[in-house]
Amino acid sequence: MRVLVTRPQPDAQATAARLAAAGHQAIVDPMLAVEAIEGARLPDGRFDAVALTSVNGARLLALRPEAAALVRLPLYAVGRRTAAAAPDHSVPMHIASGNGAALVALLRATLPRGARLLHVAGEERAVDLGAALAPDGIHTELFVIYRTVPAGALAPATLAAVEQGWVDAAFHFSARTAATLAARASAAGASAHFRHIRHLCFSANVAAPLAAAGWPTQVADEPTEEGLFALLGG
Repeated sequence: MRVLVTRPQPDAQATAARLAAAGHQAIVDPMLAVEAIEGARLPDGRFDAVALTSVNGARLLALRPEAAALVRLPLYAVGRRTAAAAPDHSVPMHIASGNGAALVALLRATLPRGARLLHVAGEERAVDLGAALAPDGIHTELFVIYRTVPAGALAPATLAAVEQGWVDAAFHFSARTAATLAARASAAGASAHFRHIRHLCFSANVAAPLAAAGWPTQVADEPTEEGLFALLGG
């Protein structure tokens, strides 16, 4: 199978390598670029736990000077990949099943009323932990350490491959990446060509902007790369 991969680097290249190892071909065209916010300032005060809701947040936290102090706190990760990218931790991690709702449920079940949670995240967030946990008496502070910048256009090689029917499927890991792809395809006058591609998605939320464009979508049984490979058939 020939698969379009539009997630940010370096994850796009890792997915491409995995596709190649499974006997598939990949065309990589990231729709978002991740930028660290160098001037991000850790909120004042004491925290009882740290929450990570993205691999990018986990990866970039590991590079920041604040990580040395934060790794001594209980850490809650949205899923296994996020946990694996987190800084070396001195206490056990709590790992949810891969989505924001599961992480909220885990935090509710384990943090007491009055707890103060640090949410390490990007400027765009799929889950609002503060709003979700406020009724439980859990106070959340945001530590925004990165932003994602959308691509200005599809790469010429991507457009050529799609127009020539070279692409069989596309992997979609986030709603923002999917929405950016749909917008760039429309701007290039190529949206109709993407209707002949199988769009394999992490979740219904990720699939929504693609379905709105009239593209055929399939949703993985679980929001993981393994779930996308299962849809692909290997």
